[in-house]
Order: sequence, then structure tokens, then C-alpha cells
Amino acid sequence: MPPNPRLGQGLHILPVRTAGERRAFLKFPWRIYRGDPLWVPPLLPERAKMIDPRRGAFFKRGQAEFFIAWRDGRPVGTICAGEDRKTNAQRRKQECLFGFFECVEDYGVAEAMLNHVAGWARQRGLDALFGPFNLDFEDSYGLLVEGRDRPPVLLCGHTPPYYQDFIERFGFKPARGDNLAYAIDLNTDGLALQRLSRLANRLRKRGGITLRSADLTRWEDEAERVYHLLNAALVHLPDHIPWQREAVYATLAPFREVADPDLVLFAEVEGKVVGWFPGLPNLNEAFQRANGLRYPWDYLKLWWYMRRQPECLAVKSVLVLPEYWGTGVSVLLFDELARRARAKGFKWADLSLTSADNPYTPMLAERMGAKIYKRYRVYRLSV
Repeated sequence: MPPNPRLGQGLHILPVRTAGERRAFLKFPWRIYRGDPLWVPPLLPERAKMIDPRRGAFFKRGQAEFFIAWRDGRPVGTICAGEDRKTNAQRRKQECLFGFFECVEDYGVAEAMLNHVAGWARQRGLDALFGPFNLDFEDSYGLLVEGRDRPPVLLCGHTPPYYQDFIERFGFKPARGDNLAYAIDLNTDGLALQRLSRLANRLRKRGGITLRSADLTRWEDEAERVYHLLNAALVHLPDHIPWQREAVYATLAPFREVADPDLVLFAEVEGKVVGWFPGLPNLNEAFQRANGLRYPWDYLKLWWYMRRQPECLAVKSVLVLPEYWGTGVSVLLFDELARRARAKGFKWADLSLTSADNPYTPMLAERMGAKIYKRYRVYRLSV
């Protein structure tokens, strides 16, 4: 993008107003991650929809504004500030979300952007910054603080190491325990998987727990079950963020066409849904080759790589109602999903993200032989 003569010299933090500024905002990450083999470019058409107040799911429950840091007429950083009114009301908090945080390796730029969104928050009566999130709590959650040996899976982010230093130097503190991504090799007959299989076989003989595949012909009914299960199964977590119905539907909708119902499992007891274990093909393996669909020929590349069998199955949630912990529901769900995934050619499974504060899921993952391979951290700062 050519220099903007109206800005003059120095550093300016300005709101995104024009179509050209929106393009500059969306394409800026390519400057930060150029040459980074682990980065998965976001799909620009989806990002454009996300930040559009007329189409983005976030704007049904709040407001947001997007900013670019300009130096000498060129972008050197991006950030957004948002108020999720529905979630704030439910949690009785007055927090400002920040996200789309991208920055050249210059603390002065980061400091200026963070000061700007802090001022934005104070003007609206908000008392804390919370993030980073890209509006959706499940999109690029937090900063990557550990695990740079492989690309992120679906819905997980990737950030340079210096972002953590910039955020913490500004005064942010961790808002909660780190969120963890676990990896488990599906092509080995390790002792943990063997023990799990034996236990699952005993539970099947005992009966009482029924597993079923998702019924995608009844999409809205299944999505509604997930919505209720998400809030009931996670309410025990410290600083739990209640899910909004429209956010659940918006998060699930993109996967309606690509989900294999055999790999999205529900557990039922006497007809009541008590658990959910969704396995999704790790589309990031294809997205990483598609350059964010910046150019027409990128669509052909995406089509080509989407035809390939992914190596990774991404398990994006492990939900069991607390009253059914210890009943074997999760053991049956994981054993069944692992058997089906191996049969379909998946080599490893990602389980992400689960909070270190969760007393149940990390213990379950480790019992299955899974290992932590990434940590993400969200921050909070009073303003």
C-alpha cells in the first residue's frame, strides 16, 4: 500500500474507515509472518465477514472498532477493541476485549496501540482490557507462549515470541490458567491406549451409556444440544465465559459442510445428552497452503489440498456434564473416536484447547497418553 500523505511523519493510531484501510488491516499479518513456516494465514473472505458490522456474528451482541498504527504513512501494527455487552452483563463485568493484535518488533508501537484501546475502553465506562481474542473467544485464543515445533491446528493461533514480552511489559497479568493443546499419536499401540481400550470394553459390557454420531440432517437441533452442553459442562471453571447462542451457531456453521458425522460423537444416558466429543479434520493443513485466498489462483490451491487426507484430527472440545464424571462417559467417547479416526487414516489427534484450571480434562488427556505441545495465555489489565 503506498504511503498515506495525510498522516505526515511519526506514529499515528487511526480507526479503520475506508475499504482501502480495511484491506490494509486484513493483510497486515503477512508482513509479520513472512518467512515463518509455522504460520497459517487466515482466510481473508472469512476475516472480512468477521469484522463487518453488517455480517459479523460478534456485532449481534456488542460493538467493536478496528485500528491501524501508521508510521510515516505505512502500517506497522493493528489492534481492535470490543465490548461484548451480552457476556459482560452475564458475568457482571465491564471488560473491553482486545484482539487482532499484530505488531512490528517495536515496543513503542505496541505501547501506543494498547494505550489507545485502553482510552477507548475508559470512554465507554469499561474498566479492564481482556485478551487477545479476535472477537470470538474461540478464534486465535491468547498468545502462544510455548510450542513452536509445529503449526497450530484449526481455530488455534500462532504469535511471535516478542508479543508476550510486549504485553507483559505493558502491565498485563495472566487472566487465568494457560490453555493447553495436547497431542496423541493414533498409530501406536502404546500402553495408555491399550489400557483405555480394555477399560472401554468393560464399560460397553456394563451398558447404560449410548454413543451416537451427529445427525447433520438435524443441524439446528444438534447445535442447540451443543449450546446447552457447553454452558452446563464448563460452568465449574474459574472465570468461565458463558457461551452466547449466536456465537455457538456461528462457530459451528463453517464446519457443517466438512464435518464427518462419524467423528462427531454424542454420549447419552437414558436419552439425555451428557457428553460431546467433536473430531474435525485439521483444515489448517490445507489452509496453510492457500495463502489466505489473497489471489484467484489460491482458490485452486485450496481445492487441491482439501482433497488430501489430513494427518491430524482436531478434537476441539471434551464436554461431559460434571455429574457424569467418573462414570466412563469420556473413556468411551475417546476410545470410540480413536478407533474411528485410525480407520479413516488419521495419524495423530490434537485435543485443544483445555484450561490448566480444569480439574478434569488435563487428567483425562494424560491418562490417554497425550502430551502437551502448545500453551496459550490470555491477559487482563485494569484501566
